[in-house]
Amino acid sequence: MKVDFTQVTVSNLSRHFGRRKALSQISFTCHAGEVLGLLGPNGAGKSTLLSILATLLAPSAGEVNYGGHRAREAGATLRARLGMLGHDLFLYPELTARENLAFFARLYGLDNVSARVDESLEHAKLTDRADDQVTGFSRGMRQRLALERALVHAPRLVLLDEPFTGLDQASTAALVGRLMELQAQGCLIVLATHDLEVAEHIISRALFLRGGRLVDDADTSGGLRARYLRAIAQG
Repeated sequence: MKVDFTQVTVSNLSRHFGRRKALSQISFTCHAGEVLGLLGPNGAGKSTLLSILATLLAPSAGEVNYGGHRAREAGATLRARLGMLGHDLFLYPELTARENLAFFARLYGLDNVSARVDESLEHAKLTDRADDQVTGFSRGMRQRLALERALVHAPRLVLLDEPFTGLDQASTAALVGRLMELQAQGCLIVLATHDLEVAEHIISRALFLRGGRLVDDADTSGGLRARYLRAIAQG
């Protein structure tokens, strides 16, 4: 059974680590074709929220619905519709770009692996480096390859944790362009970032988090930086 969905609904979500409340009663909905930004200072709960959305971490309370599906019921069929790029790029440096993508494509049980890998390399602008070991790649090249690793199975929900960190202007522009393609294709994109300048040009809505709580949920009109500073100060 293939699982698909056009919205993700988070309801009264909380996550505690002992006495520490990483998230407290978070609620929001994200729709297909929307880029949702998670904004907040370090320790606000952004990475914890992404891990829960990726089903890597179970909530202490509340729930996440992927259309009409819940993670504990849909299991692997739901996870096949999720793609995540976190701080760890999950690339094998001793393998080539092509070998990395082929390895993950086979993990997902995909067919036409060679064609999918070629397409992913083209998206990553790494066709001419396809058979080079990743250990010799720049940060931007690794980031582009890791993004395609997370997208090789055509996920519906794409989760990104600080994807612009350490990237130069050209690599940032390439990543933004790829995310806009995914948005046009109807993906749901949730990204955590500190780069407000880049975020303002790509996100549809911003969730402002502080101390594990949602302090504002707004579109990006009126200047994202000013709204961020106001929301965090008030929070």
